[in-house]
Amino acid sequence: QVQLVESGGGLVQAGGSLRLSCAASGRTFSSYAMGWFRQAPGKEREFVSAISWTGARTRYEDSVKGRFTISRDNAKNTVYLQMNSLKPEDTAVYYCAARLDYSGIQRKDGMEHWGKGTLVTVSS
Repeated sequence: QVQLVESGGGLVQAGGSLRLSCAASGRTFSSYAMGWFRQAPGKEREFVSAISWTGARTRYEDSVKGRFTISRDNAKNTVYLQMNSLKPEDTAVYYCAARLDYSGIQRKDGMEHWGKGTLVTVSS
């Protein structure tokens, strides 16, 4: 069982930066591929970024490419999402999620464990 706790959200002006963290419990964290998803008010939860268990593979949703960077530290059981050049449309609750198989990780229905989310608000 993996429990996930996100942190690092907050209010930031457009063009600013935030770094989200997702701390995982459990000794099997390094076996999991990790993903970040977000859900804006009135919208469905959508894929943002993912990283394989080794960190060797990453992927990003098109609108965040070049602005967001995902990384992980397996020694600290933590995955990060560095968000730069933030835009008002990035405003959402950001969720960390885990699954064993990296394949298809962009599908929210396939994620095995979820955190409770952290709110990111970008003002214009």
